[in-house]
Amino acid sequence: MYSVLQLPKARPLTQAMGDHEMRNRTTSELTIRPDPLPHGDTRSLPIPFGWYALACSADLAPGDVQPLYYFDEHLVLFRTEDGRAHVTAAFCPHLGAHLGYGGRVEDNAIVCPFHGWRFDGEGVCVRVPYARAIPRRAANGPCLYSYPIEERNQMIWAWHHPRHLPPLFDLDDVPELSDPHWSELTRYEWEVNAPIQEAGENAVDVAHFVAVHGAREMPEARIALADHRRDTEVTALVPAIDDRGNIDLTRMERMHLVTRSCGPGMSTQTFELGARTVMLATITPITPARMKLCFNFTKRLDTPVRFKPLVDGLIAEIVRQVEQDIPIWENKVFRQAPILCDGDGPIAKYRRWFGQFYDTADAHGPDTSRDRTSRACSPERSLSGRHRLLWPPRWTSALTHARSAMDTALAVTRVRFCEIIATVGEAFGRKPPHSWLLRPHPVENRQRSSVKPPQ
Repeated sequence: MYSVLQLPKARPLTQAMGDHEMRNRTTSELTIRPDPLPHGDTRSLPIPFGWYALACSADLAPGDVQPLYYFDEHLVLFRTEDGRAHVTAAFCPHLGAHLGYGGRVEDNAIVCPFHGWRFDGEGVCVRVPYARAIPRRAANGPCLYSYPIEERNQMIWAWHHPRHLPPLFDLDDVPELSDPHWSELTRYEWEVNAPIQEAGENAVDVAHFVAVHGAREMPEARIALADHRRDTEVTALVPAIDDRGNIDLTRMERMHLVTRSCGPGMSTQTFELGARTVMLATITPITPARMKLCFNFTKRLDTPVRFKPLVDGLIAEIVRQVEQDIPIWENKVFRQAPILCDGDGPIAKYRRWFGQFYDTADAHGPDTSRDRTSRACSPERSLSGRHRLLWPPRWTSALTHARSAMDTALAVTRVRFCEIIATVGEAFGRKPPHSWLLRPHPVENRQRSSVKPPQ
């Protein structure tokens, strides 16, 4: 699967991304009008719920404030003096300032740069410096949505759910990332115009390793699915290594690769080739059609010197393969009903497993009928606002019925009012305007009929 001797040296992250972005710009400039999508296909999928890495723990010191954009939302990440990290919605409920630009941390709260309102890590307004009292709407509970946060595996993770439900499963611990005998993380990052399901599905698509990455034969893959976890074992042929660390291209040996996924946003891979290497892969949705992909590698500090070039070459090969995959991900559609063959690997099985992370409305894949405008005008949104957690489901249902009953009552009242106006007008010999009459039949007939709301 990997030909480490024939690989170019891994390029710095900025150079690799810069070349890739230049290729994207050239392609987009030449594309005048995209072809319509095939029926039932899409370039985007909904954002699945799960735990997602937002930053490295070491990159956020107490008092730091960082603006973020993930989950198609503006967010603010900050660490209070007590050492706890917090992520909340970014815009102040007062007059809408972005807390991540100019905001500061004081007394375990984030201070709005516009008027100095203070919010704790739960999104509760704790102080308005120039007011005698906190406004009632701000004093009754959180007025900024606060994401559930975990700090594990050297990362800051946020739980995302489109309906802001609490976490439905826990993160896995990677023992090597807290072991002092393992190296600091070597990190590679990419921003890719593709939904996150594409990256995970790529790992079980064994046939593409030959066509895209030049593998000598298709790897053997075995997949085991249980709840929110996916375990994949891949065996591939690679050049043999002798006892002195020399690579023999005339002989091949099998390399074992184990991948464990915890939900849609976290995967760990363990490579056994000369020396053990562990990779933590994090995939975070920026929008439904754009993701941030991070590969974090660590190796044992006591790795024999003769094996270090081999480990470095293995990492370079993995980076090279990702950069080969990206142009394909960014220029493909998602086939909801693909034509698969018996050699494609467990793609269908993987899709059934991944589908559990879409919310109920999106459980069968993309919902292209939903857009920002329609959501903004929907009755559910007008009742519950941006953050539906503020309204329990039973309240939303009750309010919907109450509003329907109110609309009916108003319609009945309007009919009766028009009848009264018509009767008074006839008594004085004046015919009311035609627009006031909701029915064309005479007044006396309407008086004998039951009043119904207008259709």
